Amino acid sequence: MSEIESVQRIEPARLEEPGEAIMDIVAELSAAAATLGNSLHPRTAKNLADLVRIMNAYYSNLIEGHNTRPKDIERALAGNLDTDADRRNLQLEAAAHVRVQEEVDRMAADGRLAEPASVDLIRWLHREFYRDAPEEMLRAHGAGRHLIMVPGEWRSRPEHDVAVGRHIPPSSARVPDFMSYFAERYAFARLGKSGRIIAMAAAHHRLNYIHPFPDGNGRVSRLMSHAMGHVAGIGAHGLWSISRGLARGLESRGEYKSMMDRADTPRQGDLDGRGNLSQRALTDFVQWFLQVALDQVQFMTSLFDLDTLAQRLRRYVQRSDELRPEAARLLEEALIRGEFQRGEIARITGLPERTARRVLTDLTAVGLLDSDTPKGAVTLRFPAETLDVLFPRLFPET
Repeated sequence: MSEIESVQRIEPARLEEPGEAIMDIVAELSAAAATLGNSLHPRTAKNLADLVRIMNAYYSNLIEGHNTRPKDIERALAGNLDTDADRRNLQLEAAAHVRVQEEVDRMAADGRLAEPASVDLIRWLHREFYRDAPEEMLRAHGAGRHLIMVPGEWRSRPEHDVAVGRHIPPSSARVPDFMSYFAERYAFARLGKSGRIIAMAAAHHRLNYIHPFPDGNGRVSRLMSHAMGHVAGIGAHGLWSISRGLARGLESRGEYKSMMDRADTPRQGDLDGRGNLSQRALTDFVQWFLQVALDQVQFMTSLFDLDTLAQRLRRYVQRSDELRPEAARLLEEALIRGEFQRGEIARITGLPERTARRVLTDLTAVGLLDSDTPKGAVTLRFPAETLDVLFPRLFPET
């Protein structure tokens, strides 16, 4: 069998001796993720995780060259789709990402998320992402022809064999063997916490290197990385996103593409490891990926700090022409306590009952407060229209 068709082609798959610089980042990332959101009430953190999923979908779309505004994603999740077919498909892509990531987060919270590099999970991610996709979203470019992709199915026919930029992935006939080898090399069950965090970075590149599906590999790799973060113990209850960091880079937006391309580099001589691919290039990619992850955890920590978030809520009320000053008291109450009963609004605001109800109505009208049932407890929400004040720099447009 030729070297290009041997499953060892993806070696080195892991960093057996990652070095001091990477281990320092791993330690810092692990510590930072452990404290992210600790000051928040669990209900508030849960609603913030909903916002992070929208952010993740936005940036994942952006990496694919698709710019879908947060408010468009929010509308799609509510079933309000654009009449223009192209914009509607972008909404559907983003909504699918949110839906799949939410299920990954739920499985992690319930302890049902096992091997994130397993064949079953990776095929499930692809199948679930494209579950409700219209036919035009399933069209993929094959070798000289268009084809309709089957969600969750590997590349399996010669027409699935295409070049990805300068890279030529393994042939379709070999994908099942490559993915079995991938699952074995990145099995978390046999790795400690540091090993899992490092494997999360390496696996992200190697999955795209194999390119197991006709299309959607980048999206699946980002969802897989999200799942790996949970199982590695740095998921922080879904309060940070690798996609934002990959899209933005550390210094420029082109870093993700260039770092992925560089990690494709063949071994460069006897001092560059013993595998088919460059040990040095994989080391650089892992260090960059983990530094991006750390940067995002630190950014979200500053953004979700209880005191500064309370200040931004007050600032939003101050800037609003529709909200009374007492609205800030309700928002802070929901932030700190996670929820409050409707019967408490007069006490919290210090206003007469009727006036207090009007303040609550105004806040629900802008989407900052809501409840799961008409008379249920009220919780803090984070609609797209408020993001420019509440979460500056979360999205480029804000």
